[in-house]
Amino acid sequence: MSVNTIEIKNKVYKILSEIPDPEIPVVNIVEMGMIADVLINENEPIVVQMMPTYTACPATWQIQSDIEKELNKNNLLAKVEIVYSPAWTTDRISKEALKKLEKYGIAPPQNGVTIHALMNADYKITCPHCGSMNTELISTFGSTPCKALFRCQHCKEPFDYFKCHL
Repeated sequence: MSVNTIEIKNKVYKILSEIPDPEIPVVNIVEMGMIADVLINENEPIVVQMMPTYTACPATWQIQSDIEKELNKNNLLAKVEIVYSPAWTTDRISKEALKKLEKYGIAPPQNGVTIHALMNADYKITCPHCGSMNTELISTFGSTPCKALFRCQHCKEPFDYFKCHL
């Protein structure tokens, strides 16, 4: 990879790291692990490979549009390729983003607890508001398909849990 290619790739990642997730504006698409790769070939548009956090994520097309718009605004001709394989997993979320989710009031993925596990057992998810483990599952779907809705029995606050996708 040439020095110029590395510089362009770094510039692309910097721009991408300024694009917020439209459903969770406190985190960006890079720290959510949604960028699989950036491909640069001379005299061709830059290809950004994006992994949606959920197969049926309603924000996929908005994110695709935001990427193309921001890169084009910076004089970088680009197109977005949606990548479903390998599938995105919550392991791709950066440690910084996990902290931001919790501070925002969304319980980050915990101990590999998937939606199937939530439905088949009495898992307790830590409340992002007060830290209590005295919580209950209200619905397997929260404000978005990638989250489940919980309620804390201690502080009585509802909260979303970002479901593990393994």
